[in-house]
Amino acid sequence: MRIADYLSGFPAFIAHFILAIGYLVAYIAIYTAVTRHDELKLIRAGNVAAAIALGGSILGFAQPLASSVEHSLSIVDNALWAMVSLVIQIAVYLLIKLVFPNLNHRISNGEVGPAILFAALSIAAGQIAAAAMST
Repeated sequence: MRIADYLSGFPAFIAHFILAIGYLVAYIAIYTAVTRHDELKLIRAGNVAAAIALGGSILGFAQPLASSVEHSLSIVDNALWAMVSLVIQIAVYLLIKLVFPNLNHRISNGEVGPAILFAALSIAAGQIAAAAMST
């Protein structure tokens, strides 16, 4: 077997990888715009709660994003499922905010408990969305 045979899937790998990274960056930009606090500024200032919340949200998005890469039939299919994943995670944030209307304030104040719960719910929703994509 020639090296070229091994690398035949490389262009598709690059395309899916770049798309996924682009969606991850877009998700972080959208998520941080939707929240009422500046997560990156809070994290730079040492706010652990903001890091937990943002980290959990990113992981919650990355799980279905990875599933879309794994199960998509084409780059367009991958892009559509990545968009669905993005919408789901933003919806999860908004739904959690309905139950905990002062979530942003508590995270801004460095309260770790609500941040951990938010991160866990984000990751759980991402895991469920990822599993649903494989059916």
